[in-house]
Amino acid sequence: MIEGIDHIGVAVKDLEEALEKYRDAFGLKVYEKREVEDQKVEIVALKVSDVKIELLKPTSDESTVQRFIEKRGEGIHHLAFKVKAPLEKFVEKLKEKEIKPITDKPSIGFEGKKIIFLHPKTTSGVLIELVEDL
Repeated sequence: MIEGIDHIGVAVKDLEEALEKYRDAFGLKVYEKREVEDQKVEIVALKVSDVKIELLKPTSDESTVQRFIEKRGEGIHHLAFKVKAPLEKFVEKLKEKEIKPITDKPSIGFEGKKIIFLHPKTTSGVLIELVEDL
């Protein structure tokens, strides 16, 4: 079951330029910055109220975020929902409704949480990430 929005992922070419807007102009607070090697991205996380915004900068031409930017340009990359455990059981229920995950198994994401992405072709064109606290 979905419990709320965990974060919104925003694909950017230049983190410093994006931070000039999100941090400096909008006044949002950075609470973490880290590279996620297996996803080939550098992430800066900011907060506004209870919602997190993750600025995603690709670190490789093979990054899915790089391919997203090349195809669509910078902008909202994905919407992440918090889900109640167990994530795998929820994904099985979604499969019954023709909503398909991109990978067979969840992985560990940016904040050490269990994650899985749902294919945008099965979610009205939106890349959705499901996030379960461990």
